Amino acid sequence: MKITGTFLDEISYDIPHQNWGPEEWEKDFQDMKSIGIDTVILIRCGLIKQISYPSAYLMEKFGCMEPASDLVEMFLSLADKYDMKFYFGTYDSGSCWDKDAFEYETQINYPLVDEAWARYGHHRSFAGWYLSVEISRRRKVAAESYAALGKYCKKVSGGLPVMISPFLDPVKAEDDQKAALEAHQKDWEEILQIIQGAVDIVAFQDGTVPEWELENYLRTGVTLMKRHGISCWTNCETFDRDMPIHFLPIKWEKMWHKLCAAENAGIDKAITFEFSHFMSPNSIYRAAGNLFKRYKEYAGIK
Repeated sequence: MKITGTFLDEISYDIPHQNWGPEEWEKDFQDMKSIGIDTVILIRCGLIKQISYPSAYLMEKFGCMEPASDLVEMFLSLADKYDMKFYFGTYDSGSCWDKDAFEYETQINYPLVDEAWARYGHHRSFAGWYLSVEISRRRKVAAESYAALGKYCKKVSGGLPVMISPFLDPVKAEDDQKAALEAHQKDWEEILQIIQGAVDIVAFQDGTVPEWELENYLRTGVTLMKRHGISCWTNCETFDRDMPIHFLPIKWEKMWHKLCAAENAGIDKAITFEFSHFMSPNSIYRAAGNLFKRYKEYAGIK
């Protein structure tokens, strides 16, 4: 199982900025390309008052701060140049995650989707959409809102695919893993019945389940997605959730176990959160460069 996609996190919530400009970003895209990454996903185009492009809608409606540069245009141009697919991530207002808030997030993103498609839809690398507000099986109330926004994205763009990356609920402290897995299967069956036809790709975050239990969850996910005609990817997190310092690059052995679990489960594609901070030779973390070397050895890349 090889990593062929990565999130781009420049409007960051809980990881440090690297203060890169066009030169540094292009070097990173070159390194992504060198290991076979063909897909980049903007994790969000904006978060509360921060935005990644000069959105007239977000600046007027929510008082968002004008960005110093148009990062979305830069990312799309680099994706065009290096023959990658780009998924546009929606806006996250930072609202609480209850039913009303999910409905609110959906409503405020309709004009945003219109604006983004009008502004960037001409790029050949614009391949789809990413719904940035994360859900899990315990947030089933979000499913209808997800379905509505996903259908709208597809309508505006002529049917381009829609992706989500939900998290597996924190079960590391649960004693009864069998019961947790059964709940995962039941709840996701209900969610998929609602989002079928609106969401094309589900990429489960793999960091909240013990590595020794992960294959069971991913295998269940593959079975469920096939039943509903949805692609099942894995979001192989390259940061370590278990360290007391949040967040540092993951230990290679943990990443290896997670990739093996994904391969054994029959996952369609592996992406990561995220290359530039936690796996790149250009990262501010030296351990990320070492992870890059270990991954290349594993993947047989010179």
